[in-house]
Amino acid sequence: MPAYHEGMTSPVRALWNTPAAVPVPPARVWRDWVLVGVLAPLIVVEAALRPEVPARWVWAVTLAALLPTLLWRRARPFTMLATAFALSSIVGLVVGGDPQLFTAAYFLILLYAAMRWGSGRAMAGAGVVVVVGWFVSLLGPTTSGDVIGSVAVVVSISSIAVALRWRAATRARELDRVRLLEREQLARELHDTVAHHVSAIAIQAQAGTVLAAADPDAATQALRVIEDEAARTLSEMRSMVRVLRESDEAAQEPAPGIADLDRLAAAGPPAVRVTVTGDVGALPSPIGAAVFRIAQEAVTNARRHARHATLVDVTVRLDPDRVRLDVRDDGETTASARPGFGITGMLERATMLGGSCTAGPAPGGGWLVAAELPATGAGS
Repeated sequence: MPAYHEGMTSPVRALWNTPAAVPVPPARVWRDWVLVGVLAPLIVVEAALRPEVPARWVWAVTLAALLPTLLWRRARPFTMLATAFALSSIVGLVVGGDPQLFTAAYFLILLYAAMRWGSGRAMAGAGVVVVVGWFVSLLGPTTSGDVIGSVAVVVSISSIAVALRWRAATRARELDRVRLLEREQLARELHDTVAHHVSAIAIQAQAGTVLAAADPDAATQALRVIEDEAARTLSEMRSMVRVLRESDEAAQEPAPGIADLDRLAAAGPPAVRVTVTGDVGALPSPIGAAVFRIAQEAVTNARRHARHATLVDVTVRLDPDRVRLDVRDDGETTASARPGFGITGMLERATMLGGSCTAGPAPGGGWLVAAELPATGAGS
């Protein structure tokens, strides 16, 4: 259990170790040059028009000399803020007062930059610099109203900067989460699609090699199947790449659904028999796509691993509220397999949609993949 003083100092350590804000800001943009170009003549004009300001030309020269700090305020936020406050504090001690020119308000931009873009150390240092500068200002003539007003302005600017910083960090985390989900989805789609077709190509290539000498016609047929599977693989890969490179929904092909299950029977052996009962038209596309992908992965696994299998039976039953998918092969019963990417993908698809999926040896022999999904997609 942490000690009391450790619990009290943990927020301070967390602030101290906070990295710089993300995304990284641009070091300098055209607006920075415009800001400096506008402030420089304004400082001169204000000093000329306000003769009542003590040491106005000294402050005008000081403020003009500190204008370049605005150009590096994002890249070196604490350094620029400390430079501005240190030099202005020294000048204030020499002339005996604070800068009363309105253009000195650009110091608040430096404070905002430190709180918005700086690291935790920069934020803490900025707080110390502002407090020290505030105490230095108390050495000269001042009123309670000035003190309260300056504190309110500093707190307001700092709060706005921290709020915008937190909002940007939250958005960045959300974008990272979305990217991670997209990568997982892409990996699952690549596995489901490529593994299915490549497995069919490998099986047909092996069959063609065995039959080449004894039955050239059968070998030729195997080559035709390989050609078809390779063409489908290339087409689906191009579709995925197009989806990744183009955001226009019109460029995205519809996801496969239950109506496409017959495609699974195109590249035996073993033979695939598809049976669908119920109203397919009312099924939401995400549910239909999940049923197809789970069935595709189950058929691929049967072709890869089912020993002496001659038939893979794919059965889909659509009820008003549930969709039931059973994929069963008639191969030899094996021990429970260690879940790989394919089985994990099937489980994840079903779980994300509020359903369930199991895979294991079937009663009476063979292997059974059984999935149950909500027909309305409400579980998602």
